[in-house]
Amino acid sequence: MSASHTSSEQPYKPQSRRLTTLCALAFSCGVILLYRLSVLPVSWWLPAVPVTAFYTVLVLKSPVPRKLVLVAAALLSGLGWAAWHAGDRLGQRLPSELERVPLVVEGYVCDIPAPGSFNSLRFSFCVTGWPGMPESDLPRRLRLSWYGGDAQMLQRHRLSLTVLLKRPHGNLNPSGFRYETWLFGKGFRATGSVRAAEPAGSLPCQLYCHFTATHQAIARWVSSRFSGASHYPLIASLMIGNRGAMESRHWEVLKATGTVHLVAISGLHLGLVAMGAGFVARRTMIAVPGHRLSEASLRWSVFAVIGASCVAYALVSGFTVPTRRALIMVVIATWALVCGREVSPWGSLALALATVLLFDPLAPLDQGFWLSFTAVAILLTTFAGRLGASGWFSGLLLAQLAVFIGLWPVLAQFGQGQPVAGLMANLIAIPWVSVVIMPIIIIGGIAAALVPDAADLMIPLMDAVLGVLWWFLIRLSEWQMSVTAISAAPLVLGAASGLLALRLPLPWFPALVSFGLILWLLPEPKPGTDAVNREVAVPEMRILDVGQGLSVLVRHGRDVLLYDTGPAVPGVFSAVESTILPNLRDLGVRRIDHLVISHGDRDHAGGVGLLVRSLPVGRVIAGEPDALRDGEVPAEVPVDVCRPDQRMLGELELVFWRSPGAVAGNDASCVLLVRHRVTGVEWILPGDITEEIETAFLGSPELATTRPGDRVVVAPHHGSKTSSSERWVDTLSPDLVIYTAGYRHRYGHPHPDVVARYGKIGAVAMNTACSGGIILNSTPDGLVVNEMRHDSPFWIGGKGLARDQCKIP
Repeated sequence: MSASHTSSEQPYKPQSRRLTTLCALAFSCGVILLYRLSVLPVSWWLPAVPVTAFYTVLVLKSPVPRKLVLVAAALLSGLGWAAWHAGDRLGQRLPSELERVPLVVEGYVCDIPAPGSFNSLRFSFCVTGWPGMPESDLPRRLRLSWYGGDAQMLQRHRLSLTVLLKRPHGNLNPSGFRYETWLFGKGFRATGSVRAAEPAGSLPCQLYCHFTATHQAIARWVSSRFSGASHYPLIASLMIGNRGAMESRHWEVLKATGTVHLVAISGLHLGLVAMGAGFVARRTMIAVPGHRLSEASLRWSVFAVIGASCVAYALVSGFTVPTRRALIMVVIATWALVCGREVSPWGSLALALATVLLFDPLAPLDQGFWLSFTAVAILLTTFAGRLGASGWFSGLLLAQLAVFIGLWPVLAQFGQGQPVAGLMANLIAIPWVSVVIMPIIIIGGIAAALVPDAADLMIPLMDAVLGVLWWFLIRLSEWQMSVTAISAAPLVLGAASGLLALRLPLPWFPALVSFGLILWLLPEPKPGTDAVNREVAVPEMRILDVGQGLSVLVRHGRDVLLYDTGPAVPGVFSAVESTILPNLRDLGVRRIDHLVISHGDRDHAGGVGLLVRSLPVGRVIAGEPDALRDGEVPAEVPVDVCRPDQRMLGELELVFWRSPGAVAGNDASCVLLVRHRVTGVEWILPGDITEEIETAFLGSPELATTRPGDRVVVAPHHGSKTSSSERWVDTLSPDLVIYTAGYRHRYGHPHPDVVARYGKIGAVAMNTACSGGIILNSTPDGLVVNEMRHDSPFWIGGKGLARDQCKIP
């Protein structure tokens, strides 16, 4: 009987594990599914799912339906779990009437303050109280900037702040970086600036509050001991995860070489800590007599030491969301190794995925989540059950090659290129960081904590090993080749074929040489002057959402015109990098036939040099060409002054106009009329002209004397009171007026008087701050207008949020 019982149990264990893996995957799929929805589902049914599944399993006798029920229940549980957390986060709202109003908040600084633009300090603030207001549904976490702020005051940790806040808002376009998504994923439900600060040491401080205070104290200690090092920003990043001292030059090199992951506390760093702790623990415990410690006890003792060491390093590193994610993955991977062959590596990956999403249901909004798990899956695909063994060097080479190929389509999906230099950079940098730099950093930190004077001895050694790495990365970053000009289908097919080939027991050197030749033959990232754009059947104008600024894309057939490049702050922000280039790439734009820069203001001409270096431009026309020639545009690219002229863009007629005489600044704006005579649609892009120049334009022969079928006007100067005079509004009498202004911007555009003028003549008004990007198509049935806010996810365009309640003043 016992034998029969044993034989019946043995096959059950693998089946049970497979069912557990399926349920873990189903739960993960449910969580991920939520972020594909445009409406947040209700989560009240979450407790009902496991209860219903439990009684259904009791009733069903066949094991197959039982498994299907459990998997379906896991899927719905994941969806409900994520919906519950997302709903709770969205429930934290700042009422619109409190925006840009001085408010007092109490709480504590919950991350390490970092220098920002315009002499500011940027930090996260965890709110414990809103004096004088009900606190039930107000934001619990703020993202703040303090211009001219006092760093010593922030060290007091618990503070009472006077702040000006806004609800979460960012640029909304089909492609490019979405600030609102980043804020939602990080838990920031309002942003703003600090006006005054007072210490509030009497405020209650719970566990997380004490932890953040300790971590900030550790950061100050590291700064006091190691700030004299030449490579202090790298030391602080690797030692405690503090990247606040990193400058733009560091990020440029790391991005160009695909090594940003080296300075973010991730699975690599925690894996190194686990390996080191495991080695020391096993060597120590082997010395224990065998009769005192069995083999199983030895394995689990080593596992306990590894887990404790990884947790300690994660805490010292700030215990951020990416660090917690890496900690879970490393602990589960170590547990799988301790269990040996009893646990499948793919089952461990599924369990790690579900565990991460259980603790952080909003993780799918983070790009790092996808890159981390994809990289692990790629390595498992390459090495798990691979035919033939690999030595340490060929294994390292194989791993880097596999990750390089496998992550290529994933990075392309996020609008990023795969730096070819990254293959060589990681091949050298990862073992150098693993074997040399990290041990020195960790030992140096411990030594300085035990013997303060040891820091002076360790700094030269740290600078030496980091100096070698940095010199190598700088040299590789000068190799300007980032392969991005490949469509999605061939990219995925090529990556799958490459990973399949890497599983075969072939010599690695010929494979590497062959792959290198393929990369060498691929096109350069910047298309040539003969590059062909994707064809557009009907004339299209896209008003891109670039905040307080302007950028308009005009297309018909394969011809493209870009009017203005939006705002830019050197070293901080560029609409070209974050918005324009990603949208052009996804629209299949590989060259710009006409680049029109209305005038030289930074909110219209920001980042134009980057654009010209990234894509071939046929012709550059500017209202203030001297402003562009002064370092913005390469000398070899001619810049023509805007003057009265007419050209064709497909079926679209382009009419250029600029005020004659000695004009500068806003009044030098190049005005562009775009006409589609087939449908009678006309667009007017006036730049920032003022009322005086408006009058001159209205009297010019370039303006059509007959009223077009539909007339769209982009309001001059974003709707400023110095523009859009009554004569301008009455003469043009547009059917649609579009304001391109920032949300709750300090300039207050559009001005209420201007809005009233356009409203008086019955013009439909739109503002990119509310609508996001606006797409206008000239079709045989007339003008078709689409607003991006109607296609936005629930955490951006949901009911009661900033865009849903956004109104033009």
